[in-house]
Amino acid sequence: MSPSESTPTAARSPKTALLLIVCLAQFMVILDISIVNVALPSIHSGLGFSTTGLQWVVNAYTLTFAGFLMLGGRAADLLGRRNVFIAGTALFSISSLACALASSQGMLLGARAMQGLGGAVLSPATLSIVTSSFQAGPERNRAVGMWGAMGALGGSSGALLGGVLTQGLGWPAIFAVNVPLGAIVIALGLRLISGARETGAARNFDVAGAVLITASLVGVTFGIVRTDTLGWGSPGVLGPLAAGLVLLGLFGLVEARLASAPLIPLSILRFVQLRISNIVVTLLYAAFFPVWFFLTLYVQEVLHYDAIEAGLSFLPMTLSIFVASTLAPKLVGRLGPRTVITGGMALATVGMLLLIGVAPGGSYFGSVLPGALLAAIGMGFSLVPATIVAMQCLPAAQSGIGSGLLNTSRLMGGALGLAILSTIADAQTRADASSGFAHALSSGFDLAFGVGAAFALAGAIVAGLWLRNPAPSGELVEVTLETKAEIEESEALAA
Repeated sequence: MSPSESTPTAARSPKTALLLIVCLAQFMVILDISIVNVALPSIHSGLGFSTTGLQWVVNAYTLTFAGFLMLGGRAADLLGRRNVFIAGTALFSISSLACALASSQGMLLGARAMQGLGGAVLSPATLSIVTSSFQAGPERNRAVGMWGAMGALGGSSGALLGGVLTQGLGWPAIFAVNVPLGAIVIALGLRLISGARETGAARNFDVAGAVLITASLVGVTFGIVRTDTLGWGSPGVLGPLAAGLVLLGLFGLVEARLASAPLIPLSILRFVQLRISNIVVTLLYAAFFPVWFFLTLYVQEVLHYDAIEAGLSFLPMTLSIFVASTLAPKLVGRLGPRTVITGGMALATVGMLLLIGVAPGGSYFGSVLPGALLAAIGMGFSLVPATIVAMQCLPAAQSGIGSGLLNTSRLMGGALGLAILSTIADAQTRADASSGFAHALSSGFDLAFGVGAAFALAGAIVAGLWLRNPAPSGELVEVTLETKAEIEESEALAA
């Protein structure tokens, strides 16, 4: 083989290694959102948490992760992607070690909050690195597909890995596993990720904007997560939600009128495709994220699976998401993102409608597997194309903030969907309490799956009506700083 023939393979190898490292980091961050759920009973007994206090093992991570995502995304643009990636990985790994070594409730909750901060810094940097390192078109679409697949794999495999680690080694193992993974990511990231910043990226930092958007997201998230104990009409929920929305309005005012170098340039919201893709992602996670929560309860509380059996029951869905996510970029090239997203959301809708049949006398293969498989495949076919569209709308210099916005949509959609559907399910369960625990619980799940299907259907309608397919070549147009003004003008007219 001549040197010229071997060059493409040699050039691809560093990119492949880079993609694997970035995807491993994203997997690690998303995994920690879901892996802790199975370990909660062990943490409850190990550190003496009350039932109310135990929820903050999850909420402490969720609050800081959601609150600092936009700030983390902009930091990647301003400070350099590699710097932020390495710093986020280091903070996440050190915080994970602190979680594993925690000997008190306060220590664990503080470490979980720092872990969420590390995830908020790291996660936007991963997608920003992917979109800036791979050429626009099929190459980047495949890379984004792998990134989406690993993120979905992390979210859906938490029950399995959490069950195995908790039952075999104890609850600290679910946090300790991040330490060697983080060390590998840092060592290889320093070698493979370019340290160059985008030309013209200013180091001016919008302190007022950073404080306002972070406080706003924390307030909204805090209000949402409190609904599981206080109810939607309580002051403890309405107060933080209202404060978060007021702060969001102030943030918009500062960014539009007062900031000389805005943390989040509001001009990015002029891109119709960016707005629509984020709406689709929000509806997708509002519909799909609660599915894992309710199915975990169903197989354990109604079908009486233990932790490992419950985790293994999700393996087919985990593999389905991974396969669909890796196939999605090819379908985008052939059919266009609008067609793939609309079809994926419609498929997820059918899957959730099939799940309405869960009941005390049901079985895993008859009541759970068919609907869960269709919903999982639909998620894989929806998330990756929506991510491709959202990131393709922005120039490389703003890829970090685009990633932060997309991740915020994912997390907020999941948190809001879980809060709404849990409230609906709980009300139905209480109403049917006289029919027995298993029947009442299943009745609540059935209603929640029906509402989740409505969210997924809404996402399919939004994508079908307002997303645009690319040119006949099948490739999305790459946005550069030179073409940005022209695209903004055309999309403003279209809107």
